[in-house]
Amino acid sequence: MPNSGYDIIQRLGVTPIINAGGPNTKHSGSRPRQEAMDAMQAMSEVFVNIDELLLAAGKEIATLVGAEAATITSGASGGLVVQAAAAVSKGNRDVIARLPDTMGIPNELVIQKAHRFVYDHLYLVPGTRFVEAGDESGCTAEQLEDAISDRTAGVIHLESPFKNHGTVQVEKAAEIAHGHGLPFLVDAASMLPPRDNLRKFTAAGADLVSFSGGKAVRGPQSTGMLLGKPEWIEYARMVNAPNATIARAQKVSKEEIAGLLAALRSFVDEDEQAETQRYRREMESVVDQLGEIPGTAISIEHNYDHYIPHTVIRFTDSWRGPDGPGMAARLMEKPPRVYVVSGYIGPREIWIDPLNIQPGELPTVVARVHEELLRASSGN
Repeated sequence: MPNSGYDIIQRLGVTPIINAGGPNTKHSGSRPRQEAMDAMQAMSEVFVNIDELLLAAGKEIATLVGAEAATITSGASGGLVVQAAAAVSKGNRDVIARLPDTMGIPNELVIQKAHRFVYDHLYLVPGTRFVEAGDESGCTAEQLEDAISDRTAGVIHLESPFKNHGTVQVEKAAEIAHGHGLPFLVDAASMLPPRDNLRKFTAAGADLVSFSGGKAVRGPQSTGMLLGKPEWIEYARMVNAPNATIARAQKVSKEEIAGLLAALRSFVDEDEQAETQRYRREMESVVDQLGEIPGTAISIEHNYDHYIPHTVIRFTDSWRGPDGPGMAARLMEKPPRVYVVSGYIGPREIWIDPLNIQPGELPTVVARVHEELLRASSGN
């Protein structure tokens, strides 16, 4: 029996990384809270009816976060599939049974073109199609309204870093959707913290909001939450696993359900101000130790686009080294391998995200980043 995760990856020949790039699924997401791991182990010892467990867990989540209703999905991405299927079927069991066949029923989802993103195709799994409103630079309320027709099943809204500029904001978009009798569907997968977002989007009129149960919540990486109106949460539950539906493959185990509940309780109870101060202190130490490296401008940013304090390293016109993705690749080339954010909004910067940096790892992160930046700044 392995003594640690390092024993497992050593046997498999996999080289570990230090995760200084946040809760990216490709780089292992987040480390689950100990409360989540304990709850998963405990739940493995009992058997239940999963429908009953999901209903009870949904009630507890709603109470914890102050929502009208909630249910659990297989990650925030699974929530997008379920949102779309609920919008098309609206609780009609005959429609649910035939999805993704949407012949003869409204199957269009209106999305602002500036809100298109790498995972939005998940909304298309139940046999739906997109109708875009506006263009890459933004969208007006009139353009959003004009995209709606008698073939529309719902209106999609993305809340995500660097995606809200020049677009119709959540309150107005919800008003437009409801004015046409349509559900308003929000993807807010990575918008925690701040914890106030657990209530913000439903208060603004969203019928269904999808959040990750991994990421900063630090529940099981494969879990997610849908919050919203009781009617729409029930429609979502009907089209979700364990039922024999389009989402059957999106199972969430009893252990994962228990782990998410435990992690969410810890997350909402945590002192967000103290948490933010801790991350800021860590990032201040990074900035202090990196110093002034030729061709870089280094700052700490914590705003809508940076959910917790980040160290942002931008490359100026005098930078002589590789671009952001190139620098990120260098940091992953040799042990100790360090993963940082790159290429998110362009090629001229990298970010250090403290969420997953474990005790004792920060000096190694700083040393590796400093080493590679100095080497690259001299043209090597």
